[in-house]
Amino acid sequence: MPFAYPILLELADRRCVVIGALPVREGKVEGLLAGGATDVVLVASEPAERLDDLEGLDGVVVNRRTWYAADLTGAFLVIAHDPDPAVRARIAEAARAAGALVNVVDDIPGCDWAAPAVVRRGELLIAIGTGGASPEILRVLREVREETSPLLPDLRTRSRRWAEALDPDEAAELVRGGEVEELRARLRARLLDGAEAT
Repeated sequence: MPFAYPILLELADRRCVVIGALPVREGKVEGLLAGGATDVVLVASEPAERLDDLEGLDGVVVNRRTWYAADLTGAFLVIAHDPDPAVRARIAEAARAAGALVNVVDDIPGCDWAAPAVVRRGELLIAIGTGGASPEILRVLREVREETSPLLPDLRTRSRRWAEALDPDEAAELVRGGEVEELRARLRARLLDGAEAT
């Protein structure tokens, strides 16, 4: 399984660079800020409305243009995307040359790390990884979590049940085989086994 070594990073006072419209749409800037980032450089020309909102946030600098290798100078962490595979490869190469850890969204060869699905409850942080297998898996996990969390109010119980319920290899195999609903059903059954009756 790729991306199998879990790690939590300290982002305060370390430059994070976000490149491209897709990471903006997927809330990557907000995710970095929630994780403690205080120095985020965003390079994107759209979506304009989201850029307007991000421009007013503390610690965020918005550059509405295409990216340059110089944008990566001093970067600790880079999240990027471009529709062109050749551009994605250049971003990954430039980020690594700058000494940064890079994640090119939906481009596993361009990734040094994978962003897990995250549940935050105060100081508690639960991260769920899929080995970069599929964004579809993350969507299913998020939907099942939202559906089942009210029925599993105790955080320790919920964490234990998720650890027992989720088999990343099984999830990847089901999604690759087009059996998304089967994955959803298995997760829900394992998570709620006996919980709905109590």
